[in-house]
Formats: sequence, C-alpha cells, structure tokens
Amino acid sequence: MKVLVACKRVIDYNVKVRVKADQSGVDLQNVKMSMNPFDEIAVEQAIRLKEAGTATEIVAVSLGAEACQETLRTALAMGADRAIHVHHDGGLEPLAVAKLLKAVIGAEQPSLVLLGKQAIDDDCNQTGQMLAGLLGWPQGTFVSRLKVEGAKVAAGREVDGGIENVELKLPAVMTVDLRLNEPRYASLPNIMKARKKPIDKKTPAELGVDPAPRLRTVKVAEPPKRQAGVKVDSVATLVTKLKEEAGVI
Repeated sequence: MKVLVACKRVIDYNVKVRVKADQSGVDLQNVKMSMNPFDEIAVEQAIRLKEAGTATEIVAVSLGAEACQETLRTALAMGADRAIHVHHDGGLEPLAVAKLLKAVIGAEQPSLVLLGKQAIDDDCNQTGQMLAGLLGWPQGTFVSRLKVEGAKVAAGREVDGGIENVELKLPAVMTVDLRLNEPRYASLPNIMKARKKPIDKKTPAELGVDPAPRLRTVKVAEPPKRQAGVKVDSVATLVTKLKEEAGVI
C-alpha cells in the first residue's frame, strides 16, 4: 500500500508572528520556518504504518517556493521514501492546493492520503475536504485514531461530543489531529542521508492546474491588545462593573 503525505512549510510554532508595516501580509524575513505540526503527525503515522508492515511506500509532497525542499528533507529524514516538490513562488489557496494534490495523486495512485487537519498559518482546515471532494474519495477528518484493516481503514474522529468511530473504504483521504501520535525526531545520520536523496520536481503547468488566487487580501492586522484587568473590593462592585461597563449582565 502506498501512502501519500502532504507537508506544508509554515512559520515555526515557537515564533511570534509579525505583520508588515504596510499591513499587506505577514513578515517572513529572517523568520524560522518548519513543517506544519499537524503534517508532522501525518508523516509519523505513515511511517508507523510502514513499520507495521501495512504500508510499502511513503511519498511526501510539498507545494510552494524552492525552500519547501527543506520541509521535504525533514520528511525524508523522518522516514519517507520519496519526495515530490510542486514549485510555485506565489501564494497558494486551499482549492489550488487540492487541485495540485489531485493531479499528483492521479500519477502516484496511493491507497491512502494523509494531511494535517489544518495548517497553523492560515487555519483554513479546507484542503483535505476539498481534495476528497475532487477525488470522489471517502474522507475522515480530525482523526485521532487510525487502523488499516485490509481494504478498509477504521478511524476515530474527534467531535464535540467525544470520539466518533468511522470505517472507510480505501482509497481514502484522512486529516489527522493532535492526539494521533507523537512525531519522532530525525536522527543525524538520517538527516545527512536525506540531503543526498533526489526530489522529484514538478510545476503547476506540468500538472495542468492554474494556481491563480481567487481571493485578494485587503489588509492584515494584529489583534487588539488585551487591556489589563482590575481588582474589585466587593461582589457588589463586580456586579456593577459587569452590568454598566462590560454590559454582559
């Protein structure tokens, strides 16, 4: 069974995001970038499936600028077998990403596609669902438990009321959640080996997809700073402030 994993390059989760002075977007100059944490979980799950003898090959895919190859090297160092880079210097919206992934999937013919449930830069949580819709494949989202059983995959989905258990026929698209696993650290020897592995390069034109954006960013602004709290000396004062100043009661 071949597993395809999508890996997005995002601002590292430890970095404080800064908005450009002209409010045209987020400042990426000299900012540490890394693989989207949810995509790391997807890569780890694919590796565990291979270690269990369920998967035979893991293909990592990343879409974007030349620097996305660093993200693919990370996936290769973790344990992916091959990497595909769809090069595009401009921005990519979820629908364009889904169309590009569909084209790659058409060529690779994987049995299972794994993605993070969302990317921490835009928090869209759309690509996996759009991809499943374009492919006409069953989908499992917010997956925190996953087990492949023959031609089916059983998954536990995190929903508001707890865990929803679903069973899907392969091929399928799964978007993974935080509690599925704990991603491993790549060892130094594997990191060195990953630097020498070839990466298959493609372009949107080769895949027959127009990645032109459909949305226009009007302005990007930081959220308003939180005001400091105040101490009150009695319940009566608290009720008065909640009623007259906060307007919540």
